[in-house]
Amino acid sequence: MSNRTHLARACCTLFLCVGLTVVANAKSPEQPPHSAESLVRQAFEDWRHGRGSVFDLLAEDAEWTVAGFSPVSAVYRSRQALIDEAVGPINARLATPITPEVKQVIAQDNNVVVLWDGRATASDGSEYLNSYAWHMVLEGGRITRVTAFLDTWALNELLE
Repeated sequence: MSNRTHLARACCTLFLCVGLTVVANAKSPEQPPHSAESLVRQAFEDWRHGRGSVFDLLAEDAEWTVAGFSPVSAVYRSRQALIDEAVGPINARLATPITPEVKQVIAQDNNVVVLWDGRATASDGSEYLNSYAWHMVLEGGRITRVTAFLDTWALNELLE
C-alpha cells in the first residue's frame, strides 16, 4: 500500500472515531415532556404565576411528611388531610398566597427534589419568608410521597 492509501485510511479511521465520540457524547433532551421533573417544574411555574400549585399534582392518597417541630409537623396520609390540617392553617395566617422562587431542581427517575424560597405577606402585614427542600416521589404523573423540610422557626412565628 502506498503512503497515500495509509494516510487516507488513517484519516477515515480518525473521522469515524471522532464522529462516534460526538454521537456518544451528544446530550439527550433535557427532560421528556411528561417526566417527573418536567411535571414538577411546570407545577412550580404555574404556582409562581397564580395558576395553581404543586398540591394540584398530589395523588388523593399521597403521604406528606412535614419535618421538624411546628404545629403542622406531622405525617399526612391523604391530600385532603394535608390541605385541611396544614395548608389551611398556614393560609389562614396569610394575606397573600406564598409565591415560590425555585432555586434548584434535582431529579432522578421518579424522584424530584426542589429547593425553593417562599414569600408572602402575613395577615398582620409582616413579610413571611421561608426556605424549603421538598423531596417528591411521583408515580403515574402524580405525587405520591413527599418529605418537606423548611425553616420551622419562621413557620412557628407565622402561626403564633
